[in-house]
Amino acid sequence: MTFISKISTIALAALLFLGGCTSMTGRTAGQNVDDASITASVKAKLAADKASSLTRIDVDTTNQVVALNGVVESADQKAKAEQLASQVSGVKKVQNNLQVQAKR
Repeated sequence: MTFISKISTIALAALLFLGGCTSMTGRTAGQNVDDASITASVKAKLAADKASSLTRIDVDTTNQVVALNGVVESADQKAKAEQLASQVSGVKKVQNNLQVQAKR
C-alpha cells in the first residue's frame, strides 16, 4: 500500500467515524459545545447570585433549552433561578422543574 493510499484510508475512516457519531445523536459537535457553554454560563450565573443559595441546582441543556432540577427553599428562589437562567445568551427556553422545600 502506498503512502497516499494509507493517508486516504485513514482520512476516510476518520470521516466515517465522525459522521457516524453525528448521525447517532442527531447533533453536531457545535451544538453539543453550544449546549455545554450555556450550561456552564447558567451555573456561573446561579453561583454568582449572592442573595440566594442557588448552587445546588442541576442544570441540563439540550438544543438551547435549559432544564433546572433540584430543590430550593422558597418560591422566590425558584423564580429567581428561572429568571437568571433565561438571561443567559443563547437560551431559548427554561424548563423550571425545581421543587420548593422549606428548611427544617
